[in-house]
Amino acid sequence: MKVFPLIIVVVMLASCVKQSENKTTSINHRVDSVLSLMTLEEKIGQLNLPSAGAFVTGAVESSDIAKKIEEGKVGGLFNIKTVANIKEMQKIAVEKSRLKIPLIFGMDVIHGYESVFPIPLGLSCSWDMKLIERSARIAAQEASADGINWTFSPMVDISRDPRWGRISEGSGEDHIWVLKLPKLWFEGIRVMI
Repeated sequence: MKVFPLIIVVVMLASCVKQSENKTTSINHRVDSVLSLMTLEEKIGQLNLPSAGAFVTGAVESSDIAKKIEEGKVGGLFNIKTVANIKEMQKIAVEKSRLKIPLIFGMDVIHGYESVFPIPLGLSCSWDMKLIERSARIAAQEASADGINWTFSPMVDISRDPRWGRISEGSGEDHIWVLKLPKLWFEGIRVMI
């Protein structure tokens, strides 16, 4: 009688594994079938990540982005903000493009999204890992709440060339940061998922 519950658990686990394998096979099949439907121009278009907003250093606008999305010539957008703008572009991709492939939205979230924190070099000077992790978490939450699903942060720029010196996007030349940054990066990704 004690073996019966164990058998049920084993059968349930085996069923879950089989369903997982079936789901993976199904996803792979769908991806392969979409790829076979795509033209070469559409495949190349999926690699396109134009900027849709303004950089701090100056406006970089592309007035024909909506048309390019409809034509399948864009795989994602960089530097687009607000839920309304992201929703509008995604709607074009999934309703008006031939293959209805959703866009990916990327943003530099190096020292914050809506809340602005000190640059990584400044944060690293605090040596306060909890504070640094908290700032990364807040930035990730704000960005993902807006619809950003791909961030370029943290930067692991370790510059040892004296002509470059310390740079704003990296946390300095100390090797300790190389060991600590992946944990912060995964914390931010976990929030976004």
